[in-house]
Amino acid sequence: MSIELIAIDLDGTLLNPDKKISQAVKETIMEAKTKGIKIVLCTGRPLIGVKNFLAELNLEEEGDFAITYNGALVQSTHDGKAIVHHTLAYQDFLALEKLSNDIGVHFQTFDMDHLYTTNKDISEYTVREAFLVNIPLKYRTVEEIDPAIEISKMMMIDHPAILDQGIAQIPAEFNERYTMIKSEDFYYEILNKKANKGNAVKDLAAHLNIPQENVMAIGDNMNDMDMLHFAKYKIAMGNAVPAVKEIATFITKTNAEDGVAHVIKELAFH
Repeated sequence: MSIELIAIDLDGTLLNPDKKISQAVKETIMEAKTKGIKIVLCTGRPLIGVKNFLAELNLEEEGDFAITYNGALVQSTHDGKAIVHHTLAYQDFLALEKLSNDIGVHFQTFDMDHLYTTNKDISEYTVREAFLVNIPLKYRTVEEIDPAIEISKMMMIDHPAILDQGIAQIPAEFNERYTMIKSEDFYYEILNKKANKGNAVKDLAAHLNIPQENVMAIGDNMNDMDMLHFAKYKIAMGNAVPAVKEIATFITKTNAEDGVAHVIKELAFH
């Protein structure tokens, strides 16, 4: 059977070490789209944080989709309409904000359009995230957060050693209640228990009536594991962490060597 949907992680996969899309990868993805293959960017970023890449790849037309917030949100890139949105509630925010204070790490919260921090000493990593994904950053006290907020994800963020010490103190009950995953050395993401890239790819494939055996997923890090587990074609980048390579059915070249272009040509164009 032919490959009909290709789910592609962003950082470390689609983007090269300079955080850009190489010409070879761009041309290959655009060729795949002309062949009728659905190309879906899958990222921890909000939609606003990938708009420039979607525009560059001509993936903002009607019928184009993206998976954002590490699978919490599946949405049309044409109009932003949500197909699936696994949210967190205000009570989750209160519990996790308190936990972050208790274990001594910085904390931040996303809704659809903003990044909030309750830390007066705003973390340099919060500033980095706001700049990286082009999302408005707002300082709010806990009391100023709207109880009606629909939260896409929350994050504990800090210097790697401090964050690791904090994570080690998190009670097991929190891991049972939420999807909690480290996406970078200084980012620990917290989502609705149903939210992960694997479930998001599964839901989108079902929405598009694309069978699992016609799905390819390409990634490099731990937050890509679920979508590789779902897809028949499980692709690890040459620069992927060992755990991703262990479950892969194909290991492509690194993101500095146009690995995404290489595997699409090798497997999807035949």
